[in-house]
Amino acid sequence: MSTLLRSECIRCLTEKQLSSLPKDAREEQKLEFLQKMCGILSAAPRDVCSPVILHQINELRREIFGSVHDYAEEKSYYNHLLLKKEQGIREKIHAAEDSLLTAMQFSLVGNYIDFSAVENVEEEYLEKLLKEVEKSCVTGDAWDRLKHDLGSLRNLLFLTDNAGEGVLDKLFLEVIREYYPHLNVKVMVRGESVLNDMTMEDATEIGLQDVAEVYDNGNGIAGTWLPELSPQAKTIWEEADVIIAKGQGNYETLRLCGENIYFIFLCKCEMFCRNFQVPQYTGVMVHGEDEKRK
Repeated sequence: MSTLLRSECIRCLTEKQLSSLPKDAREEQKLEFLQKMCGILSAAPRDVCSPVILHQINELRREIFGSVHDYAEEKSYYNHLLLKKEQGIREKIHAAEDSLLTAMQFSLVGNYIDFSAVENVEEEYLEKLLKEVEKSCVTGDAWDRLKHDLGSLRNLLFLTDNAGEGVLDKLFLEVIREYYPHLNVKVMVRGESVLNDMTMEDATEIGLQDVAEVYDNGNGIAGTWLPELSPQAKTIWEEADVIIAKGQGNYETLRLCGENIYFIFLCKCEMFCRNFQVPQYTGVMVHGEDEKRK
């Protein structure tokens, strides 16, 4: 992935917009939207990524159609579904031989709950991933390095991805704080509603503030795009010694940022599976330094 912008991402963005045009929109509105969307895509520089372009397209949708798809129902459903499972998963984590690894694995498989990258999120398949969580064994240099950093550094910033998934992130953070009580832990969510990504409303709904200080990043980009961070979010970013970033969106927006950052996600898109040479829904952990060397 030598550039941030990829042809597959443009194709995917285009296909999803074509398949989700409002059925009650007038022909003139559809034509205007598609022409202006093509303008956004053709003008996009190579050093931006699909989450940033999607944000521009969503602004265009609001301008022409009055709204974008609202995932509030899906987010609330999966927040409550995982909250029902929370205590049982917590018990499995603490009964495990390596609670930190197991907590990370649960957090990792929760990344499946992605209504952008997964065509049909299936509760049954999520349940399968949760039952077979030990198969999501992400170990090696990045995992060992993360544990070292958590033990030796002071300020951890955790970047969330999707709602529902956040319950499992919360459990991971609980265990991190048990293992490394010296850490100052902060969590960052999206500043505006976008796709089914975590916002402050979702964080409050699942009690994320009980395990860490929670802040929003000040914008509605489906990732963490540094040029658009709010002043407060930028300060928090600059204070972090170590960063854990969940999800493909955070990877896309931050993979070349040069910080001490660990990306944790499931490879859901064909492009990700090909680049990491793994089957779909395989878990990956990679350090940002490794990405900069590519």
